[in-house]
Amino acid sequence: MTAASGNKAASNRVDWRALWASGDLARFCFVSLGILLHATNETMVATVMPAMIGELAGVQLVGWSLAVYELGAIVAGAAAGRLVSYVALRSNMMVAALLYAIGALICAAAPSMPLFLVGRLVEGLGGGALVSLAFVSVERLFPRNIWPQLFGIMSAVWGVAAFSGPMLGAIMTEFLSWRWAFGVFTLGGAAMALASFIVLDTPQARKPQASDGKAPPFPYPALACLALSVVLIAAAGIDIALVRSSLLLFLGLIGLALFFHMDALRPQSRLFPSPLFSWRSPLGSGMTMVAAFSVATCTFTIYGPLLLTTLHGIPILTTGYIIAAESIAWSVLSILIANAPLERERLIIVAGALMIASGLAGFAYTIPAGSIPLILLCALLQGGGFGVCWPFLTRVIVASARDGEQTIASAAVPTMQRIGYAVGAAVAGIIANASGFSEGLNRDAAASVAGWLFLAFVPLGVFGCLAALRIFLAANRPRLAAG
Repeated sequence: MTAASGNKAASNRVDWRALWASGDLARFCFVSLGILLHATNETMVATVMPAMIGELAGVQLVGWSLAVYELGAIVAGAAAGRLVSYVALRSNMMVAALLYAIGALICAAAPSMPLFLVGRLVEGLGGGALVSLAFVSVERLFPRNIWPQLFGIMSAVWGVAAFSGPMLGAIMTEFLSWRWAFGVFTLGGAAMALASFIVLDTPQARKPQASDGKAPPFPYPALACLALSVVLIAAAGIDIALVRSSLLLFLGLIGLALFFHMDALRPQSRLFPSPLFSWRSPLGSGMTMVAAFSVATCTFTIYGPLLLTTLHGIPILTTGYIIAAESIAWSVLSILIANAPLERERLIIVAGALMIASGLAGFAYTIPAGSIPLILLCALLQGGGFGVCWPFLTRVIVASARDGEQTIASAAVPTMQRIGYAVGAAVAGIIANASGFSEGLNRDAAASVAGWLFLAFVPLGVFGCLAALRIFLAANRPRLAAG
């Protein structure tokens, strides 16, 4: 570490002037740029989708755009945290940024939807690695006493990105082209790759973490099973046929169950704590809630702008504001509720779950109706519900984890979210295509899809609420609240 970061203060106060003078502040801003690129791109695609489909066609593959991106992010995120054991952090960062830039370039130049999806997969690999490396960088390059503040700033960066992504996509599409939206990320990724050699010029960044060159085991079989399962579910939505689609969906769901089983059998490389989905433990109920709401709520981000533009002629910029409002509600309410008493955390979790389910159910009426104020209200409910309950839900999950699994439990929440988004996008593709998008994009098809797409996920929202209620009724509530 540099002199400024090597001198650990007795308190947790961050000396920003010393960090700036040493160059550590520039390094922190640099690694945070990876989070900004990834999260902005993740949320931007929704608002460029209507223009992109108008040029490339392939509305049947819309769900794949998020599914393959999240798959790439899951695999690369798991790999990057282990690769720093025998490959320098700086080299990892450069390769991740280059992958991201190449993926964005493929998307920007794609002449067809299948090639665009290839670009999204490569983008996901690069973006997922950049996020994982950002957190690794904080651990390796900065003193432990200021980690909470730095991680807090990273959360704020994620919130800014969630807000700016839809806006960037809408503005670029409105005034230039949807291709330019990806062109911006191509330039950003390339610039980050080139700057890695200059900014990450410290001994800790130039050498591997483990002196013996041995990396922790990597869960290749489990992640391969997960990828195959999501692909099978997504493939069930192409060219809808009862027997073929049902078989692919069944095999995909079996593969998901096998993935979680394989993960549980490998304690040295496992991604999730145990017991994962058992409602006898607040951890199991909490992870069930994470999975249910992640699967159920990704639909609006993927299909919302496309449906609103096709059905009601609502400008892309307006849909960008609505999606941004959902992200803002998540961030603002998360901050406002952060100091709530711990003894109320389980009641807050239930309240947040009810808000999420209400917003989800409301979309089933407001999207077909086209009422912008009501759509905005549903978006605020859904995003605000996550902001209200997610911090407390994460704390309950970690507090109820078995001894030695707290770290796994804290990392498992975002991992489960990504898996939920990938699976939800694949399932949404099946529902959308079965409801009319298999025949192409037109107003009649969009009207039919809007009627079923959100309604189909309402039972899953109710299931998430039941899991939240189970947490509230858990017998060992006082012990966990104190945790």
